[in-house]
Amino acid sequence: MSKKKMSLAQKVNVLRASVMGANDGIISIAGIVIGVAAATSNARSILIAGLSGTLAGMISMCMGEYVSVSTQKDSQKMALISEKQRLQNQYQHEFEYVQKKYEAQDIDPQLAKQATKELMEKDALGTAVQERYGFNPNEFTSPYAAAIASFISFPTGSILPMVAVTVSPANVRILATAIAVLIALLITGYFAAVLGKSNRIKSMIRNAAAGVLTMGVTYLIGQLFAR
Repeated sequence: MSKKKMSLAQKVNVLRASVMGANDGIISIAGIVIGVAAATSNARSILIAGLSGTLAGMISMCMGEYVSVSTQKDSQKMALISEKQRLQNQYQHEFEYVQKKYEAQDIDPQLAKQATKELMEKDALGTAVQERYGFNPNEFTSPYAAAIASFISFPTGSILPMVAVTVSPANVRILATAIAVLIALLITGYFAAVLGKSNRIKSMIRNAAAGVLTMGVTYLIGQLFAR
């Protein structure tokens, strides 16, 4: 029996989890290694801190994504059950609700009624759920796929700051790591905006600002311990 292929929307959701997982991996581990590097020049201590943060982060991200998507999926299933009952008991009311939604989009009332009739005859549940709750009941995002995507992408993102802080000369270690991280955050900010269909420049600046703030705070804390 062949497996059902993922829809485009489902693939985008998994890709979103991957991009955000990598982004979190970059920011979180950059904050850790820069904070430790500000307190000590011992490369081994910095690497151990980074690896520990990566392990904790990948498990946290994986479970967080699983719980989040599972909760969303459970809510959508409850919405489906509720809508099925409405269609059984108040079909005409749901028909009129969908028609009014179309009319609210400046569609001619007669055309809206005809479109509602055709769509409800074809797939009453799918049409009503789409208009009332805003999701396609045939496209549930898999919590397992999202969790695995985060589990893989977080440590992938964390590689950059750990490599940068480990291989850079001690006298420019923090600066080199910060520059490498900022470039990576601009890239992930860009792709996050593409997936979310939002302003790319704003997304890149916002992402970079979050990274600068994180690294700045942990650097200052590290400096306090260095003294």
